[in-house]
Amino acid sequence: MQGKGTFISPFHRPRCLAAAAPAGKAKLTHPGKAILAGGIAGGIEICITFPTEYVKTQLQLDEKANPPKYRGIGDCVKQTVQSHGIKGLYRGLSSLLYGSIPKSAVRFGVFEFLSNHAKDESGRLDSTKSLLCGLGAGVMEAVLVVCPMETVKVKFIHDQTSANPKYKGFFHGVREIVRAQGLRGTYQGLTATVLKQGSNQAIRFFVMTSLKNWYKGDNPNKAINPLVTGLFGAIAGAASVFGNTPLDVIKTRMQGLEAHKYKSTLDCAMKILRYEGLAAFYKGTVPRLGRVCLDVAIVFIIYEEVVKVLNMVWKTE
Repeated sequence: MQGKGTFISPFHRPRCLAAAAPAGKAKLTHPGKAILAGGIAGGIEICITFPTEYVKTQLQLDEKANPPKYRGIGDCVKQTVQSHGIKGLYRGLSSLLYGSIPKSAVRFGVFEFLSNHAKDESGRLDSTKSLLCGLGAGVMEAVLVVCPMETVKVKFIHDQTSANPKYKGFFHGVREIVRAQGLRGTYQGLTATVLKQGSNQAIRFFVMTSLKNWYKGDNPNKAINPLVTGLFGAIAGAASVFGNTPLDVIKTRMQGLEAHKYKSTLDCAMKILRYEGLAAFYKGTVPRLGRVCLDVAIVFIIYEEVVKVLNMVWKTE
């Protein structure tokens, strides 16, 4: 057995993978590549999925006490198209697009930075550590990008439902919000946003990493087909929707034009529960589920493919 030891020694077997070693090293994605790939993926994704985001936000803002303006998803789409045309479903896209690119860039950049320090010698990231890395990425994107971006987006969409819309465009809207409420006006609902984004990315990266580890088995260098990546992304997205839709509803209310009705995130949650019931925390779940599953699937597919291209043209090791 000693004579054959060289064929089974764990110190010898990697020689068989000598050519693949650099690819294994590349799994430690450079944060710069992650930022660029994440930004590209985020920009493409939001252009595809924005109409469902618009409908979700409209339904969440359509409080029972008003009384409700819409009877459901289909009615919301119908009324919007009748009043504003197809382009009405894209009202607020500019504010979300300007934020979506840096949001995904920060998310993937921070996640790769943290995960690079959390992976073991073989480049494998276990599920628990991926949850913590995702949490860190979510908190950072919430503070740096998501909160101000989402606040402006919700105000834009809410403004359209008023009798006399006052925002003429993205920069005009931002200027008006800052002039009326100061910079603080773009940071309404920060606590709810941090909770939502932190839990969002913790759940998504946890599920995504768990599925990828299961798929790769004992071979961390096993390639994953883009369609499989998309399927895993959709599953991760669905898990995050059911896990934190209540936080998304609270965040949307805190960032709307009537946010002044709530003293704090907790006060908002208590008033929704008291006046509208538990079901109100899941308003907009169906359109959000469709958008998020498609969103996460698209983002992960594009991200992984762009990273592959960058690994060929941008040598970081």
